[in-house]
Amino acid sequence: MTKDVYILGTARTPIGGLLGELSGLSATELGAHSARASVTRAGLSPETIEQCFMGCVLPAGLGQAPARQVVLSAGLPRSVQATTVNKMCGSGMQAATLAHDRIKAGCASVILAGGMESMSNAPHLLPRQRQGIKFGNGTVIDSMSRDGLEDAYEPGALMGQFADRSAVTHQVSREELDDFAVMSLERAMSGASVDEIAPVEIASRREMQSVSTDEQPRKADITKIPQLRPAFGAEGRTTAANASSISDGASTMILAGAEAVPAQSPRVRVISHICYADAPDLFCSAPGFAMADLLTRTGWTAEDVDLFEVNEAFAVVPILAARHIGVSTDKVNIRGGACALGHPIGASGARIVTTLVNALIARGGGKGMASICLGGGEALAIALEVTG
Repeated sequence: MTKDVYILGTARTPIGGLLGELSGLSATELGAHSARASVTRAGLSPETIEQCFMGCVLPAGLGQAPARQVVLSAGLPRSVQATTVNKMCGSGMQAATLAHDRIKAGCASVILAGGMESMSNAPHLLPRQRQGIKFGNGTVIDSMSRDGLEDAYEPGALMGQFADRSAVTHQVSREELDDFAVMSLERAMSGASVDEIAPVEIASRREMQSVSTDEQPRKADITKIPQLRPAFGAEGRTTAANASSISDGASTMILAGAEAVPAQSPRVRVISHICYADAPDLFCSAPGFAMADLLTRTGWTAEDVDLFEVNEAFAVVPILAARHIGVSTDKVNIRGGACALGHPIGASGARIVTTLVNALIARGGGKGMASICLGGGEALAIALEVTG
């Protein structure tokens, strides 16, 4: 008999800007906060959690076994087995699909999965310092840029340069990119995401402050979006507004077999998931192919799907994905995406699933699909159905 797997207890932190409101917390502290909220929202005892998968792209300096740190800091039993996952921007979604497959295989019944990142706290690297510099200048490398934002196959090339190339290749204008960024920001400003967020208490100089909303939409100015200069070359089309920003945050969920789902919980069933891979410089178009393949696997048509979440690493990504599968952006990222919110890279794959789950529940159910591109030319996609 096929074992159905469900998602419950989704939660995320607010998303903080670079060196912003959440920068005083490490990735593992953010992950533990989200994990505690997920367990509470799932209506489960912490003792029911058997395993944990947590995505993290920038673990340098965090200490041993970041996922294990999350487990113990969140107050989960010492018996919970923990694995840290790095699949670039897809890490948080990969964590969820690994949990799904473990449950499907009968290796566990209840698993915590998600992702976390504090890009503000990513350290700088000092190459060759172990050997020592006998004479001359040394080099300092930003681990966030090297391990998270630069292409490994075209050394020194930033992901945004490939976004510009994709926009030119597929004839996506600067105006179209900016229009999408404005739409994303307006949707993010609506406040619809309040059901996703577990507020974080931050110690200030004088008192504790509760952060309950995403930082960057509060500070954005829509009127300036068309005026921004290209970020990756004078002739480029990608700007700071129609690209995602450097951010901090975490997002988690509980995956469980049907026997472990509380009776009162919405039935959010994982239908299937998929990975698509192409040339590294073609990552911006990969989510469209991933979702097309997943539609074939599920037997759904694009019209069958009520809501889509496509990570806005750059605005060109969801635009190309919507074109590829033939859907309107009216049902893509209806609560706004990373162009507005920010993109804590290890967390975003889980964040878009959390957003999709809550948006489907808010509308009373339906089918949903989430996809995310990642460095190296891959994309992940997952299909969900909420039935009550």
